Amino acid sequence: MSTQNPFQPSATEIARRYANTRKAMAAAGLDALIVSGSEYSGFEGAVRYMCGFHILHRYAYVVVPMKGDPIFVTPREATWVGDHSQSFVKQAAKPPHCGEWLAAHCREQGWKRVGVYGLEYIMSVRDYRALLDARLELVDFDVAFDHSRAQKSEEEMASVRHSMAINKAGVLAVIQAYKAGRTEAELMGVAEQVFVSQGTARNTMDMVLIGPHGSLRPQMVFADPHRRVADTDALMYGLEVSGEGGHWVEFSRLLAPKGVSDITRQLLDAYAEFHELAKAHMKAGASAEDVHRKCIRPFEGKGWRLGHVCGHSIGMTMIEHPRIGEGAEFALVENMVCSMHPHVMTEDRSACLYFQETFRVGKEGGEPLSGVPVRYYTGGESGL
Repeated sequence: MSTQNPFQPSATEIARRYANTRKAMAAAGLDALIVSGSEYSGFEGAVRYMCGFHILHRYAYVVVPMKGDPIFVTPREATWVGDHSQSFVKQAAKPPHCGEWLAAHCREQGWKRVGVYGLEYIMSVRDYRALLDARLELVDFDVAFDHSRAQKSEEEMASVRHSMAINKAGVLAVIQAYKAGRTEAELMGVAEQVFVSQGTARNTMDMVLIGPHGSLRPQMVFADPHRRVADTDALMYGLEVSGEGGHWVEFSRLLAPKGVSDITRQLLDAYAEFHELAKAHMKAGASAEDVHRKCIRPFEGKGWRLGHVCGHSIGMTMIEHPRIGEGAEFALVENMVCSMHPHVMTEDRSACLYFQETFRVGKEGGEPLSGVPVRYYTGGESGL
């Protein structure tokens, strides 16, 4: 039996999710929707959003008809993988080949136009091929589904804030554990111990940027179990987690025991201005593109390059639509949650800065959920 999760959605919240999803399905003229999830970090969330099941291994689907009960579908080989009692969807199927079962079920129901969430990255090729062979009209529903769940309820916001508390605790643990001569991976392990002990399970996505003389090289890498850090290095542990409720957040801050280089100082000042602009402009009704253009100004005209999207919507899937960037016309809604993290580097790509922060869109502006200012740490600090 599943243990009690304090962030298990209420019946009201579940009904809200399905109502929003079916509204988007109706607008697209769908007969049904297949929602895909996989074990790949950050891509399990859509299934969890629609049925409560946290994928431990392999993949799963939720079939959502326009009318009638949804069905939770997992491969037979995964019958004993994961806690299936977590699902709040009553009907379940465990076929040997999910794609063939999905295709047969669609034909039996007489469905013609079927949306699929997960066509861009998630759905397995063999299942997609089975659906193609059924000659269904498949509709890529990735953007529409993400847009339908962009606005978070108060229940969801409680889960988001809980995830941020865990993320901050992990970042602080690394700062407090810092000591020259420890390996990159040793320091990362301190954060991971905090994360797993506080209920993230496998839902963490860890990386590090590191560089000499108080600066960061632009490449994001796995923490090295052999390389020992020097006190003149700069370190940015990029940590992304979701807690028991399944909502992802991103938060990181710079560690520079001997201070930062001149170029890093300039980038820090620009990043601090970026965060102030995000607080001012991430308000309900503003377009994602307009927010990008207004917030990115501190980095423009200075010979710097942008190596990463300005930001993106984030929820129970790590990266959701819309992105906060050029061509994104989506109008932000109150209680939408966005990760903001422009990856800014010098023209010669020798140094960069990359701060992760998660914002809530409000009526009057953006709320940085960490509450932590843009600054660097030298190691051993008692708090953020």
